[in-house]
Amino acid sequence: MANATYEIQANDAAGEASVAKVDMKFEIVVIPVSDVDRAKEFYARLGWRLDADYDNDFRVIQFTPPGSGCSVIFGKNVTGAAPGSAQGLYLIVDDIEVARKNLLRHGFEVSEVFHGAADVYSGPDEPYLFGRIRVSGPDPEHRSYRSFASFRDPDGNGWLFQEITTRLPGRIDSTATTFASANDLASAFRRAEAAHGEHEKRIGQRDANWADWYAAYMVAEQSGKELPQ
Repeated sequence: MANATYEIQANDAAGEASVAKVDMKFEIVVIPVSDVDRAKEFYARLGWRLDADYDNDFRVIQFTPPGSGCSVIFGKNVTGAAPGSAQGLYLIVDDIEVARKNLLRHGFEVSEVFHGAADVYSGPDEPYLFGRIRVSGPDPEHRSYRSFASFRDPDGNGWLFQEITTRLPGRIDSTATTFASANDLASAFRRAEAAHGEHEKRIGQRDANWADWYAAYMVAEQSGKELPQ
């Protein structure tokens, strides 16, 4: 029998067929470890929230990083992957220096901040990096998505801090405005405040409707639309 592809379809107002949208929330990443209790201690020390620790025929431990909608699980009989083989696990932060110093302050080993060499499509470093070659220091233009710092868990599973302050258009749901944490919201307010200060300079007076302007700016920034002037 020939292979067949099936699509769930729904008719829009114009009567044209389109694929129906169903929410698919990516919430779990499985990481392979050799010593479950050692891994549990490590991720607890990171300050991640312990969501579960089930111990029966198998053992499942679940942790969630602060502000994250995605969790990690590890344990016994949850994956056949080799311990330490999970690499290129990204943790998004809005200030990479603060995130890095926080780990150092709590006794963790973490790399210096680095960026990927531009337009380099092969190299001796991580293949999951932009550029594939580590270049010391943050991105010279401090662009979102370009600055990193790395650390590993006791098995060698590799984590990357990636600094993102402004997301590219299309990278978020344009119908919703959400913030993963109070820090993210505060950062958005600060960017709106700075932009609004320039707006008041242009109009030459105090803007009494500053709250509406802030709201419009923050929504537009998240959705990738043109920012208010």
